[in-house]
Amino acid sequence: MNTPQSKRRMGREVKAALWTARHPGSVLTPAVTVASGLEWGWTTTGGIVGGTAAGLCAWYRAHPATFDHYAAPRLRAWRRRWSAYVGPRWHAALRACDLYTIHRKTGEERFPRIIRVRSYSPTVDSLWLRIPAGQHARQFEARLPELTEALRVERIAVERIKPGVVGLVIERAEPFTEVIEAPDMPEDPSAVDLKNLYVGETEFGADWRLPVLGQHTFVAGTTGSGKNSIPMSQLRALAPLIRDGLVRLWLCDPKQLEFTKLAPIAHRYADTEQACSDLVDEYVEDLRATQRRFADTGTRKISVSRETPLNLLIVDEIGALLAYGDGALGRNLRRQLAIVGSQGRATGHAMTAMVQEPTKDTVPIRELFTIRICLRVTAAAHVDMVLGENARLRGAIADEIPNSEDTAGIGFVLRQRSRVPLRVRAAYVNDTEIDQLVTFVRTGAAGGGHLSVVA
Repeated sequence: MNTPQSKRRMGREVKAALWTARHPGSVLTPAVTVASGLEWGWTTTGGIVGGTAAGLCAWYRAHPATFDHYAAPRLRAWRRRWSAYVGPRWHAALRACDLYTIHRKTGEERFPRIIRVRSYSPTVDSLWLRIPAGQHARQFEARLPELTEALRVERIAVERIKPGVVGLVIERAEPFTEVIEAPDMPEDPSAVDLKNLYVGETEFGADWRLPVLGQHTFVAGTTGSGKNSIPMSQLRALAPLIRDGLVRLWLCDPKQLEFTKLAPIAHRYADTEQACSDLVDEYVEDLRATQRRFADTGTRKISVSRETPLNLLIVDEIGALLAYGDGALGRNLRRQLAIVGSQGRATGHAMTAMVQEPTKDTVPIRELFTIRICLRVTAAAHVDMVLGENARLRGAIADEIPNSEDTAGIGFVLRQRSRVPLRVRAAYVNDTEIDQLVTFVRTGAAGGGHLSVVA
């Protein structure tokens, strides 16, 4: 039987009771403070409160790492919940953006209710909203520009958490105000996790890590966006494995700029269109040879060692090879790189490619890349070309990143297990640090013994 509907609204006292049940801490804390003052006296209560505050200050000054990890996010989230996202202000922003519903009979306004606030960094908040019937995450996607202005924030990204719950990532200020230092080069190969290489930071202040084993990485960005910071950071993290012959580096460098410094440590290096085509042919032949060897031995998964190293192909400005050059060479490169993209994961033949114009005409094989990164681009359409349909609508506004040296390395990726855009910044590797990488690999080559890394 259907529940009968009434035109009467819920009583205010019931709403107050429900609010209290949802936010017990915000009610009990002042209530306990008042009760303590009445029971034990305000001097004693003031001493307890002051002692707690002094303890927090001492923790803040004495051990910043643990305070910032445990206490700061909770204190910050509580403050934001009852300042930036408090009822009237929150309702006004949603009303201005038409992100609410009206009950058909009672005429009561129904707003998405905040059920969780997290503030893992000083500049970014994460909200979960219980949305009323008749709403969907797509409505928030369509209203993101208006909601961003209504809340006076820099950027908002949206995702559907589960039925009836929408998540918002709210960037209140620029999280990347400083250059991120280049990754360290570990001395011991066993310290390198091929599925978890540090390349920078996320907007939440956490490490941004990328896998290289079994993955192909596609980096798109206009001139000066910092594309090369990503493979350079990967290579510094891989330095001991390159040194010990566990990773072989193949370089296609038609631009002949930053990567020329790496020629001495590359297994193969090419800087002309013909040479790049020959290098990729050899790379595919090595892939085929590994496939035959695996078939003969019944191997299904690569175990990285000197006998079966991880092969990493880096193509700087793949568009220059596939679309802008000689027709015959371009067709050969498209065919061969498609083989790498579709068959190289199992044999340990990975690929990282950079491009300025990520259109299908320029890079027809872009769908074969498993990891895609969009740095600053010149057109809104480029964002969806790189990250997938509606990525920009959900908050990946890479075309709005300012054209400045201060924004080099800043871009967007899609979170694992989610389609919500994550803002990231790659570490900056300067010429001196590239020279350090070359010196580390060439002068620190290990001799004797058998080293292996099982991924």
